[in-house]
Parts: sequence; structure tokens; C-alpha cells
Amino acid sequence: MSSAASTPTPRVLLVEDDDLMRRSFTVALERYGYAMRSAADGLEGLELFREGGFDLLVLDVMLPGLDGIGLCRKVRETSLVPVLMMSARGDGLDVVAGLEAGADDYVVKPVDTYVLVARIRSLLRRATYAPVPGPEAGTRGAEPDGRLVFGDLTIDTGGLEVFVAGSPVALTPTELKLLLEFAAHPGIVLERHTLLRNVWDYGWDGDSRVVDLCVQRLRGKLGRDRIETVRGFGYKFRR
Repeated sequence: MSSAASTPTPRVLLVEDDDLMRRSFTVALERYGYAMRSAADGLEGLELFREGGFDLLVLDVMLPGLDGIGLCRKVRETSLVPVLMMSARGDGLDVVAGLEAGADDYVVKPVDTYVLVARIRSLLRRATYAPVPGPEAGTRGAEPDGRLVFGDLTIDTGGLEVFVAGSPVALTPTELKLLLEFAAHPGIVLERHTLLRNVWDYGWDGDSRVVDLCVQRLRGKLGRDRIETVRGFGYKFRR
């Protein structure tokens, strides 16, 4: 059986109001092997999203009808699908708003196609792959069935499920991979650039706000005291 037959083509929804940019990105991403659908405004994008079946969303921030931030919030009400935001603003306000709304990553326009494809590939890998907890986790809290237990927090590394006090917690692929990275190194300070490399697959210096906002979302779901900020260095997962 060929790999094309065994591996489904990733379905990507692009929501971009600039006609030329939308068409050029759609054609370029199709050439890279993605099955594309596109929308010119947020409300149309929301309607297409609700049809289901997408593996990843690429949302422009400035959209008519319903902007990209609002669209991302609507998506997060029902779905953990990876979301990549595109922002034309250089002051960072859109970046922070998008990440707070639940986006996994962002790119700043104008963006080269190869950069966009690299971020999409990274997000899709993150959605289907989780790191194996390292030796630190193996000596602190590991159960025979592969679960990691830290107080009332349980991580099922096989089923990729997370529970707090016995109740399931819904995490995006990025949040889950970040948690697994922390759980693999309990009590060890992880610098932001290390997390950008290991979780976001950045091979160059990235924006540490991506890490900070994802940690903030993770704290909101797991408990504020679970992840400690070590000022000037990074973060540490409490044992």
C-alpha cells in the first residue's frame, strides 16, 4: 500500500479577507499537499469550520464580520484543532490577543510561504505526536501502566489524556505537549528558548510570549501553583 493511501491528506481551513493573498496561499499550500478550503470573512469561516473535518485552521486577525480573535474563541468553545494566527501588526497586541484566545502559534505578515508551511507542519506534528517522558518522570510519579501522577494531576501518556482530581481536562495539542515536556523534567527549570525548541519546533529564536501565554492557559486548566515562574530563567514544574 502506498503512503499516499495510508496517510490522509491534511485538511486546512484558511480565513483571509485579502483576495490575492488568499488565492496565493491556497495555491501554494495545495502544492505542498494540503487539501484547502478558504473563506473571505470570519462568519463564512465559522460556517465552514462547523462543517467539520479540518486538521488545522489558519486565521487572519483582521477579518470583516467576525475578526480572527473572535473566530478563534468560537472555535475553542467546541474544538481543540490547532490554530495558527496571521497578524499584520508589529506592536504585538494582536499576537497576545490571539494567543489568549487559544491560538497555538502565529506568523507576522508579510510571510513567506516556506515559513507558513514550516509552522503548519510543526502544528500538525504536535497534534499527532507526544514526547516520551524522560528519566526524571520515570523516577517521580510513574505508574506501571504508563500514567504519570503528580498529586491530583494524572497524565495518561498512552491515551494522551489528562485528569485533575479524577476529572478529564481538555488540552490543545500544544498545551498537552508543553505539559508532557514539563512532566518529563519535574523540578528542573526549563528556559523559554528550550521550550520553544522542544515544543514549538523553533530552530531559531522565537517569541517567548508564545510560551508565556500557553503556560498561562495551562495554569488556568491545571491550577495556578502547578507551574512555577523562575524569574530571569523560565519555568519549573512542581513535583
